[in-house]
Amino acid sequence: MIELGKRQVLEVVRKKDFGVYLGEKAGDGTAVLLPKKQVPEGADIGDQIEVFIYKDSEDRLIATTGEPKVEVGRTAVLKVKEVGKIGAFLDMGLEKDVLLPFKEQTYRVREGQECLVALYVDKSRRLAATMRVYPYMSSESPYGKDDKVTGRVYEINENLGAFVAVDNQYYGLIPAREMFGQIHEGDVVEARVTKVRDDGKLDLSPREKACLQMDTDSQAVMKAIDERGGVLPFNDKASPEVIKDEFHISKNAFKRAVGHLLKEGRIRITEKTIERI
Repeated sequence: MIELGKRQVLEVVRKKDFGVYLGEKAGDGTAVLLPKKQVPEGADIGDQIEVFIYKDSEDRLIATTGEPKVEVGRTAVLKVKEVGKIGAFLDMGLEKDVLLPFKEQTYRVREGQECLVALYVDKSRRLAATMRVYPYMSSESPYGKDDKVTGRVYEINENLGAFVAVDNQYYGLIPAREMFGQIHEGDVVEARVTKVRDDGKLDLSPREKACLQMDTDSQAVMKAIDERGGVLPFNDKASPEVIKDEFHISKNAFKRAVGHLLKEGRIRITEKTIERI
């Protein structure tokens, strides 16, 4: 069966001046045109050619030897070429762009922006893109605990956290308890794998292990003290909200950093402040 939106190897079943027709085998009634400019030199009836199947501007199936940036059922980061009345048109590496309908956008995209999408076949039997990529993610990542990964945030749930497509294809989640910084949909983040779940999905943290992160947090605290003339207007008993707003870290991480600075003799803690020594 000739599959729309996928790469497949088909056989040359007919030759014409304007190209060749490809099918699964000679004599099969279903065939698709590979335009002349795409036909490999010397191709003859019975030869096999690997092609990608899509639809032309007149909604007819057509083959290409070009390399698409995404196939049906897969995910990829594509660039927005323009935004029209029904959605955005994305560059998928072929002569014809693919439509990302407004109803398939989890946030509005702009011309020139890159976005993570999956390719699917819509009800009209046309190729289309969707930003609702969760069902297309894979749980078979090669990563283990404490590995460093890069991914793109594709959804944020206030209760669960930020859903991340690691390598643009694997399930990842930054739990809400780990979201101390400003994270938005579409952001590319670097994170550490804190857990590989039984189903293969990855729990992530944008922070290092506590023992390694403490130095970074300590530097941030000292910088804040220096920027305020040597006095931070609250101490380690401040509310978690104040600490999160100021440093984007948890209260426990803040107390570890302050304790580290105190041990080094770089600060002193008063009833209401933290001061540089």
